[in-house]
Amino acid sequence: MAEKRDYYEILGVSKSAGADEIKKAYRKLAMQWHPDKNQGDKAAEDKFKELGEAYDVLSDADKRAAYDRYGHQAFNGPGGGGGGGGFHDPMDLFREVFGGAFGGGFEDMFGGGGGRRKSGKQRGSDLRYDLEMSLEEAARGVEKELLIERYVACETCGTSGSKSGSGTKKCTTCGGRGVVTRSAGIFVQQSECPSCHGTGELISDPCDSCRGEGRVQKETSIKIRIPAGVDTGTRLRSSGNGDAGLRGGPAGDLYVFLIIKKHDFFEREGNDLICEVPISFVTAALGGETKVPTLDGQASIKIPAGTQSGTVFRLKEKGMANLSGGRPGDLHVSMQVEVPTKLNNDQQDKLRAFGESIGDKNKPMEEGFFAKAKRFFDI
Repeated sequence: MAEKRDYYEILGVSKSAGADEIKKAYRKLAMQWHPDKNQGDKAAEDKFKELGEAYDVLSDADKRAAYDRYGHQAFNGPGGGGGGGGFHDPMDLFREVFGGAFGGGFEDMFGGGGGRRKSGKQRGSDLRYDLEMSLEEAARGVEKELLIERYVACETCGTSGSKSGSGTKKCTTCGGRGVVTRSAGIFVQQSECPSCHGTGELISDPCDSCRGEGRVQKETSIKIRIPAGVDTGTRLRSSGNGDAGLRGGPAGDLYVFLIIKKHDFFEREGNDLICEVPISFVTAALGGETKVPTLDGQASIKIPAGTQSGTVFRLKEKGMANLSGGRPGDLHVSMQVEVPTKLNNDQQDKLRAFGESIGDKNKPMEEGFFAKAKRFFDI
């Protein structure tokens, strides 16, 4: 029996090679010596098996540790599995390493897969529709009617695509295989046949209306119910309202993506709404009542005397509806005290007199600021 070669030598890597380097080396050599690429070559087949055995050991941490310590003797016990239960089938290893990265499986890499034909009745494409709506509509929920250009079933041929209803022939482009192949170095790339769309068949007497597809493009009206509480980015699915399938295949779905337009008054944070409302200097100082907007109309808020600019009042459950059915959000109203910009001489004199009358007292924001400033700047 010929003496076994060193596993590191077989893969062309050093004993300090990492897992990624070992895998990369195996991938390269396994492609080179794969039996499908070297049909009838017994030496190539043996080389492929030798690569598989080497990779099986060096890619497994326990087996590699045993091999590094005892060499090939580590696997000469009963059943040949001293390093972890024997060696895997080299073809299984190849499939495991390459997986589905080449579309049709490892056979398709060398043109041996033959491809798989699709059924003549193929599912239609899913469609996307971006819908703008107002904040009020999003808060209450609404039904919308959408006009969409999409494929619908052909009424002339009844979706068969054929004048006679059953006229088909083998596709001449792909020879009935449903796929076309193209060589790219050692690879053979396969793609869906553009003539028959992967079915392997063509309509021998195409319908004049749909040209053999069993569907035609048409602008259609679709009604969709939008629940209360949606937000920008919410996606709604309308089953079966995408493109009709090829030759009677099932229709795809319509996905509606919502965009909520900017509102004149309200900013949204989750289910809460925020708005700013101006109040006069007099109302802020003496107190009073002011009207504020809500999604349901106007509401009144009592303003306590001495209200500062930026004070926020909360109106419970006056925000957005909860899409999950829970408690609605709140409306947060921030009061912005207006400072007069144009005063006549008499008004200015009275305002100065008022300022002098209160002196440095009764200024809570100013007092608080300078108290902090004194600590911060040590003044």
